Amino acid sequence: MRKRIKKMKLSIAALFLSLLIASVGVADNYPQFRGAGSNAISPSQLPVTWSDENGAQKNIRWKVPLQGEGWSQPIVWEDRVYLTAAIPSDVAREKTTRPESNNGGYGRDRDDLVNVVYHYEVVCIDCENGEVIWRKTVKTGKPPLPRHSTNTYATETPVTDGERIYAYFGMNGVFCLDMDGNILWQKDLGIYEMRAGWGTASSPTILDNRLFVQVDNQQQSFLVALEATTGEEIWRVNRDESSQYSSPFIWKNSLRNELIVGGTTYRSYDPSTGRLLWKIDMNKGRSSATPLAVGDRLYIGNELRNRGGDDDGGGRLYAIKPGGIGDITPPDDQMSSEFVQWRMDESGIQMASPTYLDGNLYFFERRLGIVRCVDAESGRLEYKRRVGRAPAFWASPWSDGEHVYAMDSNGNTHVISAGDELRVVSVNVLDQQAWGTPALADGRIYLRTVEHLYCIANKD
Repeated sequence: MRKRIKKMKLSIAALFLSLLIASVGVADNYPQFRGAGSNAISPSQLPVTWSDENGAQKNIRWKVPLQGEGWSQPIVWEDRVYLTAAIPSDVAREKTTRPESNNGGYGRDRDDLVNVVYHYEVVCIDCENGEVIWRKTVKTGKPPLPRHSTNTYATETPVTDGERIYAYFGMNGVFCLDMDGNILWQKDLGIYEMRAGWGTASSPTILDNRLFVQVDNQQQSFLVALEATTGEEIWRVNRDESSQYSSPFIWKNSLRNELIVGGTTYRSYDPSTGRLLWKIDMNKGRSSATPLAVGDRLYIGNELRNRGGDDDGGGRLYAIKPGGIGDITPPDDQMSSEFVQWRMDESGIQMASPTYLDGNLYFFERRLGIVRCVDAESGRLEYKRRVGRAPAFWASPWSDGEHVYAMDSNGNTHVISAGDELRVVSVNVLDQQAWGTPALADGRIYLRTVEHLYCIANKD
């Protein structure tokens, strides 16, 4: 009976989601981090198996080498793929500046990186054959801040409205280009110290000709709305947060549009004015994962920290109802309230943002390769399992309505079927370092590794 009720409720949610996808017309476009709905759900069925072993390219339409570094996700508009990269000016330093693969150590001396001259580029690639149509250097210079050895200087995903491309390179600024690669405007938002020299990661989003950029840091965090055609500042609000790494999220619910921003306190803002709508205490922690919405339910969470720092805590996952005003934190540490459907503690949410499939939410850990499957209606943990030999998950998972896809840090994608038990149906091996989330468009997966960009599709 429980499963039947769950299926009925979430079939309605899935219908709502499919109508939302259809309404924004994302069948062939993937315009920002995790797609138009920021949910990493493909409206088309995706390949389940692929391989690049020993030259046998199964379901790989094309594969092209990439220059420089970048964990930014590719974006897709019509028949073109766009991505960003930070390219060292000295060809001999190309390999030595690339991000390292580890589970948290600092690796190379970060002071070396700030003395490298980089070309910050936006690249346009033909969807059909992988050929470069144009590439534009928007800035050249030494990085204004150090970064973690596993991060890059092109980690933020660009966004497009189909008329312009907006590329944010952290403290290097925001750059607006037309679809042919001409710079229309650029905006310097300042240089601010980041926690422990880890660098930046928050990607911009756009709504109603407003570009939203979250600039959380160790000095004065803020959220800013820029006029998309000119770059002029529309509004700015200061935030009582230190460095955070999740991206702002547009929640289009049945009552209103809301701009959701993570942190030790999650906040909702009016996208038109920047006015605070509601906030909820996350009990500290660190915010790296971007929220997910399924119709009128918003799922927000941050990472549990327990290393003796002033941010120790967090790890909570909330299901939020629309219409909240003011402080919606449940009183007396309760698990629900008027605008909170449920709360889950020690949810396992870390770097990777969640995705949704057939009534369940999926969260993947960066360490130990663990997945948690959570019932979206009740917050009940369906299972917590290790995914094969996966070393870690940094990239966010995605779904096509039939399977969940999770790419581990070695570039190997584990395909999981829907259900309340873990069943891995395939493991697709690329064996290349990969921390960036792929783009999904027209039944294709555009997957970026440290060396290549792949177009993966079922071959005719």
